[in-house]
Amino acid sequence: MSKVTVIGDGGWGTALALLLNSKGVRTSLWSYSREYALFLDRDRENVKFLKGIKIPKGIIITSDMNIVDDCDFVVFAVPCEHIRSVADRFRSTGIKKIVSAAKGIEDKTFKCPSSILAEYFPKSHIAALSGPSISHEVALNLPTTVVLAGKGDWRNDVQNLLSTETFRVYTSEDVTGVELGGALKNVIAIAAGISDSLGFGTNAKAALLTRGLAEITRLGVAMGADARTFSGLSGLGDLATTCMSALSRNRWFGEEIGKGKSVSEVLAATEMAVEGMRTCRSAYHLAKEHKVEMPITAKVYEIIYEGKEPRGAVRELMTRELKKEH
Repeated sequence: MSKVTVIGDGGWGTALALLLNSKGVRTSLWSYSREYALFLDRDRENVKFLKGIKIPKGIIITSDMNIVDDCDFVVFAVPCEHIRSVADRFRSTGIKKIVSAAKGIEDKTFKCPSSILAEYFPKSHIAALSGPSISHEVALNLPTTVVLAGKGDWRNDVQNLLSTETFRVYTSEDVTGVELGGALKNVIAIAAGISDSLGFGTNAKAALLTRGLAEITRLGVAMGADARTFSGLSGLGDLATTCMSALSRNRWFGEEIGKGKSVSEVLAATEMAVEGMRTCRSAYHLAKEHKVEMPITAKVYEIIYEGKEPRGAVRELMTRELKKEH
């Protein structure tokens, strides 16, 4: 029987723990907070991040770092902004195989999660899991398809272990593309939320997805990714889900901003990480560094960090110099 620890008690980490447990895997869920771990162990419901879903008794819930000992692999499912501090706590544990289920780009270093983890676990095999995967739907066993990017045959073992009748896993070797797709789509989702709150309709949403994917692809290729990756699950697939789902916290964040609320007001209303907000800042600077045009990302950056009025940002996007599509 395989043994896996999921590090991170958010909705995604909890959903992955439920999935693994359903396959008979000896599954542990690690929480940064001892108090919340005790609460989860007692009440068996993640009321903060996955409300309404019961956690089976078979899943061990703990804040003990020794829980990763003798694991076949470990899943890091913590927000990108916290992945460095959490990895540092586990760096002496001897983890050999890691699946990064985090999405984002770190401030200042502009590194994706697998690169951050590689600093702390230089001898470990690391793969990245991404794709259209709303946590609540995965927990309810609704059909979901994702992609696992990494090198080596061990990736196929993880693919088999995670796959079920309702959770299908494809593999890829394009770690850069898979992680960038999973991160950058959150920026476009913020734009989609703003568009929704302003009542701009389906045409505008379709345009945001299409042109958003174009600029995501441009930056990804400039950073060494395969352009084809962005037409796949971690690109178009994840983008569509995040921009359309009522459960998307990044789309929700954009919607609240579009209503005229300040960033601090919106963040105060949720305990969930809004990855797209920080990713937007990183993407904005990466675009400048690689001399890549990302007009939607630039306007989201101006709205969030410079206080630009959303309708004015849309007007500027729509009246840019006319050009060919490709």
